[in-house]
Formats: sequence, structure tokens, C-alpha cells
Amino acid sequence: MTESAATTPAAAGEAGRRAHNGRKPESNGAAKSLRRRQHERRHKRHCRPGEEEEVEEEEEGRTASGDGSLYTRPFVESFEETPMLVAVLTYMGYGVLTIFGYLRDYLRHWKIERCYVAREKEEQKDFVPLYQDFENFYTRNLYMRIRDSWNRPICGVPGAKMDLMERTSFDYNLTFEYTGRVVPDVINLGSYNYLGFAENTGPCADSAAEVTMKYGVGVASTRQEIGNLDTHEEMEKLVAKFLGVESAMAFGMGFATNSMNIPALVGKGCLILSDELNHASLVLGARLSGSTIRVFKHNNMQSLEKLLREAIVLGQPRTHRPWKKILIVVEGIYSMEGSIVRLPEVIALKKRYRAYLYLDEAHSIGALGQRGRGVVDYFGLDPCDVDVMMGTFTKSFGAAGGYIAGKRELIEYLRSHSHSAVYATSMSPPVVEQILTSMKCIMGEDGTTIGCERVRQLAESTVYFRKRLRELGFIIYGNNDSPVVPMMLYMPAKIGAFGREMLKRNIGVVVVGFPATPIIESRARFCISAAHTKDILDRALSVISEVGDLLQLKYSRHRIQSPLTRPFDENVYEDVDD
Repeated sequence: MTESAATTPAAAGEAGRRAHNGRKPESNGAAKSLRRRQHERRHKRHCRPGEEEEVEEEEEGRTASGDGSLYTRPFVESFEETPMLVAVLTYMGYGVLTIFGYLRDYLRHWKIERCYVAREKEEQKDFVPLYQDFENFYTRNLYMRIRDSWNRPICGVPGAKMDLMERTSFDYNLTFEYTGRVVPDVINLGSYNYLGFAENTGPCADSAAEVTMKYGVGVASTRQEIGNLDTHEEMEKLVAKFLGVESAMAFGMGFATNSMNIPALVGKGCLILSDELNHASLVLGARLSGSTIRVFKHNNMQSLEKLLREAIVLGQPRTHRPWKKILIVVEGIYSMEGSIVRLPEVIALKKRYRAYLYLDEAHSIGALGQRGRGVVDYFGLDPCDVDVMMGTFTKSFGAAGGYIAGKRELIEYLRSHSHSAVYATSMSPPVVEQILTSMKCIMGEDGTTIGCERVRQLAESTVYFRKRLRELGFIIYGNNDSPVVPMMLYMPAKIGAFGREMLKRNIGVVVVGFPATPIIESRARFCISAAHTKDILDRALSVISEVGDLLQLKYSRHRIQSPLTRPFDENVYEDVDD
């Protein structure tokens, strides 16, 4: 495990990506292992005879250097190196699937096998391709084999346990038929229900039902016309109070909160510095803005500072004029890696180079910090140091939509310039009430300690679950305090097998593969909830261990892939210009 304590914070490993952001792909697996061993041999040659053992011990607990004075608490993340044999077998597995895929495409070309998925029409063969070639190939020949692992319909509340509708396929996952049977009490390890507020009983559900009777479900207008309810105003004031900022604004869709507001904040002549693992909504918003985009290595402060220095010294391409704005875009918790942003260092760099900071707290708000205020609360920082605070209500609050918070001038500007504010329909009143009730519960304004207890329960369950998985021998990515827990599967055949075997044992999990991750870094992603009791977690851990033995998933050798062992590639980035 790579430990980065308060005295050694810095850049974490880059174990995957969700959107390329214009970044050239980096070698993985066997190549990484080879580079690491070459570095270790070179490092040992420079050690005195008595120091070699000491250096090996130190390598287990360090990452690239950083400013330890910025951290007031331990910061522990792990990104264990992919074993050489596993990397080789994973490449071989995809190689075999690719060979058979081309063979099947050959049979489809000659009409020997029927093709059921989207492809170019014969009369359009000389046109620019409508479908991306490789992703279409992947969908036809790999995704269809394990399609039953996704889009499983549930028919109940996504709480600690849920009811699942059983389905089957008689045409190799092309179509599904429902059997009419409901699988009851499936342990839910996939929903983003971090604080357990996605429920159909209790104060949140009761309040939402009362508001529905008063206001109805739909508003049928935008906020700027006649869709601005008193509950909308109340909610935005409460969000600002919850976050400790001057003002806030709510939107009906979390994805659109990013993709429609970033273009309102930056444009031509501006520079966006984006983490390579940022969510697709952030990537889309950055591209729609028309700004120049440069990508820094995941959570790597040296990489970010290098780009900041170049931006200040060189300015814009060709003209070398100063950038109008420099916007750093990061997330609180990265939902595919389980890592937490190194916010104290990001803020220090932002202040040093006078850039702006856009923080996406979709997964961290409610799930981190002693008071559930997100990653800013987690590090004990001043919310005023973050220029644009974004978050969603879809996870910890069990509702829908998102928010932008910050200075009053920022919010007033977005009210008139954001496409999501001007053209989108107002949030549904029951959804607004769900947000109000759950947020008051977290803040303790409902007169109870239920919210505080849930925040504490989530933190304890997260640490316990991660610790037990490591003890069982699985490779786990991310920060010790992150409720998003990625467990590495690697091989393509084990993606579907793990999901099916877990469901047979009444455990619902999310398995993730390409294009949401690098093609050889497939994983299962567990999301811990405050609704999970210790008995539920122990039952889940027992089943995970059983399936792990069955599928031989216990890859861990406790060898760490430290950022120090990976040389920085000067050519690993591409600019995305206006």
C-alpha cells in the first residue's frame, strides 16, 4: 500500500481514466513492471552496501514529495502495481477475443453470420464513419458477451438491500426476456446511496409526499419565467449555509451542471488545466467552452505546477499573450479510482500562480468530512479558497440535480449566462423537499443526531471494508477514506463472471470495463453506504472472498507502484486548442 502521510503528500498513481481528455495512452501492465524493475536496479546500484534493505522498506511507504505542512491529517492512498503475469494474461485474453472478433466480422461480411449491432451501411462505405471503428468492434464482439452484467432492472428502493427483476436471454444477450420472478433482498453494493437517504420511509419520504400534494410533481417552466418556487429559494440559501459560502444555485441535472456552466465561465483565450481522470461531464463542458485544454497527470502536483509555469511563461500559442483566465478543474473523489484530490496542494498552487479553481464534489459532498461538508471539510480548509464549488444531490442526498456555489457575484452572473439556468425546467418540488430534509438532517437542524451518526457510520464502514478486502488479498485502489472502492479484475472473462457469481449469491455489484476504464484495467466498484450494517458488510466480504477464490482474483503481492518510479513523460500531453 502506498502510504502518503501528513509528512509526505504528493502525486498519487494514475491507474486508469474515464475520459481521455486528449491524453496520449500510456503503457501499462508488463511495460510498467519492467520500468519499475529497471529503476529499482539502478537505485540499488547507487546505494551503499548497508542501505539496500532500508531503501526497500522505505519504498513501501512513500510517494513523490510534497509540502507536508499543508496537511493536518494523514493522507493514505494505495495503487498497487499490476503483477507481471496478470498483465500478460490480460493482454493475451484480449488478443484471443480480438482474433475471434475479426473472424466473426469476416463471417458477417460474407453474410454467413448475422450482425445485430450498429454498423455502416454498404452505400455509405465511402463516407466519414458514423461509428467509431474500434469501439463499435468492441461492442459487437466483447461487450455483447457480458451485456447481462449491466442495466439490470430493480423494482424497489436502492437501499442496503434491493429487489431485482430476473431476466434471461436466448440470443446471446442481444435481447432479454423477464421471467416474472423478483429476486428479493439483494445486498446493494453498487448505488451511490452514501448516507442512506434514498429510502421510501422516514422524514425525507414523508416530507416529499406532503410537498407533492401541495405543489404537484412538475413545474412546467424555467426559473427565469414562472417556475421559481419559494422552496427553490429556500433550498439555495440552505446549500450556501451548508457549504459556508455566500450564495448557491441549483440545477435539475448533475451532468448538465458541469457541461453547461463551464462554457459560461471560460471561453476563447482561456486555459483549462484538467485532471486526466475527470468525469465526462467536466470534459464535455471544457470542450464546449472553446478554451484551450491541457491535461495533467492524475493528482500529480508536479505535473500541474509544470503546466502552470508554462502557461505563465509562454502564454497563448502563437501570440504568446497572457491567458485571459486559467481554470484548474478537479474532482473531490474520483469515482473510478476511489482517490481523493490533494486539495491543500491544489489550492496552494492556485494561489501561487493566481489561477481559478473549479471543484467537482459530486461524490465527496456528504461522504467526506466530520460534518459531511465534502473534501473542503475533510481537509479543514476555507471554502472561500475554492472559486467554484460544484456538487450533486443525486448521491448523498438521495435526490436529483446539482449546484454551483461560491461568491454572490459568481452566482448572479450564472443566473443570466448559464444555459442550464436559462433554458432548463425548474427542479421538481418533491425533489427539492428531499434535498431540504436530508441536508437539514446532516446539519442537525431537524433536532436529531441522525445525520451526524450516518456520516460517522459511513466513515467507519469505509475504513473497515477497505481494510478487510486488503487482508483477503485483493488489489484495491484509492484513498482509505473514500467510500468508492475499486477492486481490480483485469481479465475480460472475469468481468462478467464476477458479476454473475456475485448475483447468484444475492450480492449486487457494479463491474466496470472499457471505455470507462483503460482496456486492461477492468474492475468491480463497490460503493459503501451508511445503511450497510456490519453484518451486511461481513456477509458481502465473505461472498467476495468465496468468489475471489473461485475466479482467482486475489492478486495482491503488496508491491506498490510509487509515482517516484515512473519517469515523467514530457510528451504525454496534447493541447486541445480553440
